[in-house]
Amino acid sequence: MKKRKLGLALSLVLAAGTLLGACGNSENDDKDSSNGKDKKDNFTVSMVTDIGGIDDKSFNQSAWEGLQAFGKDNGLEKGKDGYNYIQSKSDSEYTTNLNTLVKENYNIIYAIGYALAESVDEVATQRPNSQFAIVDSVVKQDNVASIVFKEQQGSFLVGVIAGLQTKSNKVGFIGGVDSELIKKFEVGFKAGVLSVNPDAKITAQYAGSFGDAAKGQQMANNMYSSGIDIIYQAAGGTGNGVFTSAKELKKKDPKKDIWVIGVDRDQKEEGALKVDGKDYNVTLTSMVKRVDVAVQDLAKKTKEGKFPGGETIEYGLEENGIMISESQENVSEESLKAVNEYVEKIKSGEQKTPGTEKELKELGFK
Repeated sequence: MKKRKLGLALSLVLAAGTLLGACGNSENDDKDSSNGKDKKDNFTVSMVTDIGGIDDKSFNQSAWEGLQAFGKDNGLEKGKDGYNYIQSKSDSEYTTNLNTLVKENYNIIYAIGYALAESVDEVATQRPNSQFAIVDSVVKQDNVASIVFKEQQGSFLVGVIAGLQTKSNKVGFIGGVDSELIKKFEVGFKAGVLSVNPDAKITAQYAGSFGDAAKGQQMANNMYSSGIDIIYQAAGGTGNGVFTSAKELKKKDPKKDIWVIGVDRDQKEEGALKVDGKDYNVTLTSMVKRVDVAVQDLAKKTKEGKFPGGETIEYGLEENGIMISESQENVSEESLKAVNEYVEKIKSGEQKTPGTEKELKELGFK
C-alpha cells in the first residue's frame, strides 16, 4: 500500500513536563492528514458521483454497488476507514469533492462519469501521490487509471430486440447529454434495430441532463403519444422519468404495448407495477454495463499493489463487461436467438458495431 511521506516535522521539546509541538501551515496541515493513515491497517476506497447520485438506479448506483461488494469481500465498513462516497449536487462541486477525498487519504478515488474528467486531470496533477480512477473517460496521467466500455456492443444487442419486437415499427432513444459517450449508445442501438428491421423508424432525442426525471417523463410521453412503443433510455436519473411515463400509460390501458429498455444495470425493478391486483412490467430488457465489476476489479488490483496508473482498461462482450440483462421474460425466443447469434458475430469481428454517426453510415445505415 502506497503511503504519502510525512511532510510535517514535529519539534518535540520537554520543558517543565510540557510537550510543545510545532504548529504547521495550511499546506503542511493537508499533508499531516496522512498521520491518521499510519494508524490504519486497512485499505480504503471512495468515489465521487456525478449529479445523478448513487440512487439513480443506473450508472452511479452500479458503481456504488461495486464499492459495497468490494468492502464486504474485504471486511471493510462504510466510512472514512473503509469505503465511502460523496454525491455531487452540481458540476461545480466535482473538483472540491475530489480534493476532499484526497485530504482523507483514500488509497484509490473513483470519479464516476466523463463529466468529471477535467476535474480529475486538474486534481491528479496537483496531487501526484494520490491514485485515481475515472469511469467512462480517459485522463492521461500516471496516477489515473481510465475505465471505458464498449457500450455500442450492448446497445446493438438491445436494438436487435427492439427491432424484432416493435409492433408499431417506431422506436425511440432518449439520451441524457448529447456527447461522444452517449452517441455510442444511440448509434449502436440504431445499427441493431436496422440490422433486423431496415424499415423501422427511429427517433432520437436528448434531455440535456442526467438528473431531470421530469424532463425524461415529458419526452417519453411525447414519444409514446406519437406511436413509438419501445424507448431505449441512456439518461441516468433522467431515465427514471421514462419509466414513470411508461407505467402511467400501462395503468391507464394494461393491454397497451409500452416498453422501456433499461441501461447500465438490470432495470426490471424500475418497470414493475400492479394494475387491479395483477403484476405487469414495462421493462423489455436492459443493456447491462458492469460498472460494478470494473470498480471491484480495479480496487482489488490496487489493493494488491497493481494499480494500473496511466493505463486505459476497456470492457466489452469479450470481458463480460457488457451484456443484456438476465431478466428475459419479456424477450421473445426469436429475439434471444438473434441476440446469441449476434454476440458470436461481434466477438469474431464478423459484425461491426458502430460508435459514431460516421461509422453508422459506413455500414450502410442512415
